[in-house]
Amino acid sequence: MSQKIVIALGGNALQSGKGPATAEAQLEVVKKTCEHIAEVAVRGFEIGLVHGNGPQVGRILLASETAKDVTPAMPFDVCGAMSQGYIGYHLQQCLKFALKKRGKDIPVATIATQLVVDADDPGFKNPTKPIGPFYTEEEAKKLVDEKGYAVKEDAGRGWRRVVASPIPKRVVEIDAVKTLWPTTITVSCGGGGIPVIEKADGSLEGVAAVIDKDFAAELLAEQVEADVLMILTEVEQVAINFNKPDQKNLDHMTYAEAEKYSAEGQFAPGSMLPKVQAAMKFAKANPGKKAIITSLDRAIDALDGKTGTVITFE
Repeated sequence: MSQKIVIALGGNALQSGKGPATAEAQLEVVKKTCEHIAEVAVRGFEIGLVHGNGPQVGRILLASETAKDVTPAMPFDVCGAMSQGYIGYHLQQCLKFALKKRGKDIPVATIATQLVVDADDPGFKNPTKPIGPFYTEEEAKKLVDEKGYAVKEDAGRGWRRVVASPIPKRVVEIDAVKTLWPTTITVSCGGGGIPVIEKADGSLEGVAAVIDKDFAAELLAEQVEADVLMILTEVEQVAINFNKPDQKNLDHMTYAEAEKYSAEGQFAPGSMLPKVQAAMKFAKANPGKKAIITSLDRAIDALDGKTGTVITFE
């Protein structure tokens, strides 16, 4: 019986930090990404993909706001839905071709996915999720003064706008994902899903926030009863004392060890911390199963136990 794997794709799987921030440049990066994903499919895994959208939704919003005198600006949740559509389109196109080259005729489908969040989530009071491009400190302060944005320095790479990042409670379209799962590679919960709150009458209302895609992937992995949660990022392994002379890469962490390192502040908020927290949540909810954090280009090696950081409950 095939193992189920939910793969969370980091920003480097969609766009190169060195190239232009265009749709055309993204497509070229996604083509390379999908070669790796197709190799996972060849191994016989049933795959569900989740991707981030921080840079993309930031640019969509920026474009919409810049053009507000020509056409009405779109609300933040609608911008998130737009990002799901165009990123999903690129993944569908490229992954289908990569699979075809390997003799695999597997459908790939994107589902516009809403995730219910709590209106009282503390994330709304303390925005932490980076979106959009990097700015200098001077540019960031100007955005605060002129637009009222919340901004934060992002792991030594520059300043970015930050928005609320509530914890997801429920995948609204989970039944559709489960129905497609046995035959189709699904792209769902894109950008962490479109955050919505459930009102007293049962209706849903979009809110201005970005759910962390790692937490969305974890929730999806729980709900489809995945065997593996794989979080792909820019680094091959999780490290403690990161970027210091005594940096130590980790092959394995138990839940207790990950909890200890997190409490010590070893993992950067908005960067490695949510990845570790999502992996911990999956491991705790699924004793005997594992989460893996590694880089995109080492995904197969990590599945073979040759690299990556494996997080288990014990």
